[in-house]
Amino acid sequence: MRLPYVFLAACLVIVPAAYAEVASPPDLAPLKRQAQAAQLSAQLLTRFSYKPVPLDDALSEKIMDRFIESLDPDRMLFLQADIDKFMSDRSKIDDAIERQNLKIPFAVFNTYERRVVDRMNYARNLLKQDFDFGTQENYSVLRDKAPWPQSEAESNELWRKRVKSDWLRLKLGGQSDAAIRETLDKRYANTLERVYKYKSDDVFQSFMDAYATSIDPHTDYFGATASADFDIAMKLSLVGIGAVLQERDDYTTIRELVPGGPAQLSGKLSVGDRITGVGQGKDGAIKDVVGTRLDEVVQMIRGKKGSVVRLDILPADAGADGAHRVISLVRDKISLEKQAARKSVLSVKVGDVTRKIGVITLPTFYEDFEARHKGDKDYKSASRDVAKLLDELKQEKVDSVLIDVRNNGGGSLDEAIDLTGLFIGNGPVVQQRSSDGKVAVRSAEFAAPAWTGPMGVLINRGSASASEIFAAAIQDYGRGVIIGEPSFGKGTVQTVVDLDQMVRNSKPEFGELKVTIAQFFRVNGGTTQLRGVTPDISLPGLSDPKSFGETSYDNALPWAEIKPANYTPADTVAKSLPILQSRHDARVGSDPDFQGLVKDIADLKAQREKGIVSLNEAERRKEAAARESRRKSQAQLSDGDVSAGDDGLQADERSLSADLAIENARKKAKDVLLDEAAAILADEVDLQEGAATK
Repeated sequence: MRLPYVFLAACLVIVPAAYAEVASPPDLAPLKRQAQAAQLSAQLLTRFSYKPVPLDDALSEKIMDRFIESLDPDRMLFLQADIDKFMSDRSKIDDAIERQNLKIPFAVFNTYERRVVDRMNYARNLLKQDFDFGTQENYSVLRDKAPWPQSEAESNELWRKRVKSDWLRLKLGGQSDAAIRETLDKRYANTLERVYKYKSDDVFQSFMDAYATSIDPHTDYFGATASADFDIAMKLSLVGIGAVLQERDDYTTIRELVPGGPAQLSGKLSVGDRITGVGQGKDGAIKDVVGTRLDEVVQMIRGKKGSVVRLDILPADAGADGAHRVISLVRDKISLEKQAARKSVLSVKVGDVTRKIGVITLPTFYEDFEARHKGDKDYKSASRDVAKLLDELKQEKVDSVLIDVRNNGGGSLDEAIDLTGLFIGNGPVVQQRSSDGKVAVRSAEFAAPAWTGPMGVLINRGSASASEIFAAAIQDYGRGVIIGEPSFGKGTVQTVVDLDQMVRNSKPEFGELKVTIAQFFRVNGGTTQLRGVTPDISLPGLSDPKSFGETSYDNALPWAEIKPANYTPADTVAKSLPILQSRHDARVGSDPDFQGLVKDIADLKAQREKGIVSLNEAERRKEAAARESRRKSQAQLSDGDVSAGDDGLQADERSLSADLAIENARKKAKDVLLDEAAAILADEVDLQEGAATK
């Protein structure tokens, strides 16, 4: 997945000639070491990538397009005249890198800075006036494919609507006009202030990110500063909330949740959620952080163990009119114990018989490498912990085992192989092809499986990498039923190259390059790349495949196929699937909770695809009231509680401060989908026992 950088997709706004008296930001120029690092990176990427891409005019055009997109993703900053000027140099990036002359990308960035200052001051000036929210007009929020403004007047109109939309959202949330003016002025001032803090390294990092990700989505560049600060600034795993953050379109966005961290354990945050404000303590004032540099937001979120941080969240799946919610988290350290696999037992009635389904939830494929290398015989690992849990479930006489790897983004490949071995015993698990075409087969080496009974694997879009290897092997062997939604689709291997070490540089100047060097293949010869693992029985998912997963990248490596490994699949699951599917369809068709979840997911999809929002206050309040009415109806259908939620707000207030569809879907999905997966496995037990008695 794409790694974060503190300076990408900077800003919210622009400003016209009427405010030309505002000091222009200084022009930034490339440094010699940056040009050398770019040339060195090009040499490595064109020779050693899994899929080498020549640095030519075609790649130059992709780099320029991606660089411009990273700076102005909503096409609200640059004018068409700026783009026309940039396009004259679009095919010259390759020559610029080879000649160690990076004036072209720096010129683009300097223009970008001037546009930010221009628009930001214009937006702040608009705050001095009042807006008429009784008029009928709309604001377009999906502008990534829209044309750039043709003139300053057209840009002014875009930004008038943008500021009006920002104002109305806060107004619907209950803020007074004075408070709104203060909040938005600080927000725009933050973005404006950032422009004057940019350094040459920021420009170079942004440009190199455009170059690296033009090769493939998982190739990345870290400048010397970025690589040195990465663990501190990006992974809040020392004392913080346990999240990997990135900056996207002016928002601090959650890229990953660290398993076992406060954020993941709370169940209140999801990948893609946007942090719009940060407050200290249980009742400290929340500071708006939209437009604030990522490293500054990180420092606000980190703190002493046991202390409270409050986050104002705009949910990932919130539509253009999505509302915010405030959550509280207690800062803590991340430990292997909190990442550990855990078990539970679900009772499912099939006819007159009650089946016991053992559920093992695995957040990540962890391994205590340090303890293992020291020779500790009791070192902690995912497969070892699961083996112990399987023994306990045997004692509890469960009929089947479900391994839940939803939102498990991967981890140790060795652990994925060993976990597979607990269910297949001995045999190939995954194949790995390197850039030279050589294929290595990795196998599990267990004398016998730890569990020989029926089993299944529950996956979703957040199941990636090692999770996909495990699920794919279980599916290829016919060992268990794969349930859920298609997985992420990351089937590639990366390594990090220290450019300074490569040229024996005595001091850190050139940074590091993360390069794709190999691809994973299933034992059946297919790959998990792009397509991921397709479940045997599908369940509805909350994720948007257009924005999350390998298919969301426009330059992902394609699906491929090689010769199958030497393995012997079973056909037990395949024979049962038609009946399992039929029983599943009948069951969920009459389940109000499941159908409610399906309706919520449909609402989410509609919100995502809604490209405009009304700027009419009465219309927006009417929409909010309709959402609240639907929430009450759905809660009553499932005997839910329609009183005030955890935040203590009354129903009419909640309709303006929580996004109904998202909250309903998130609360329901975990238990509804898990219960249905357990029911599917109970059916499988029933079918296998029936076949055995014939």
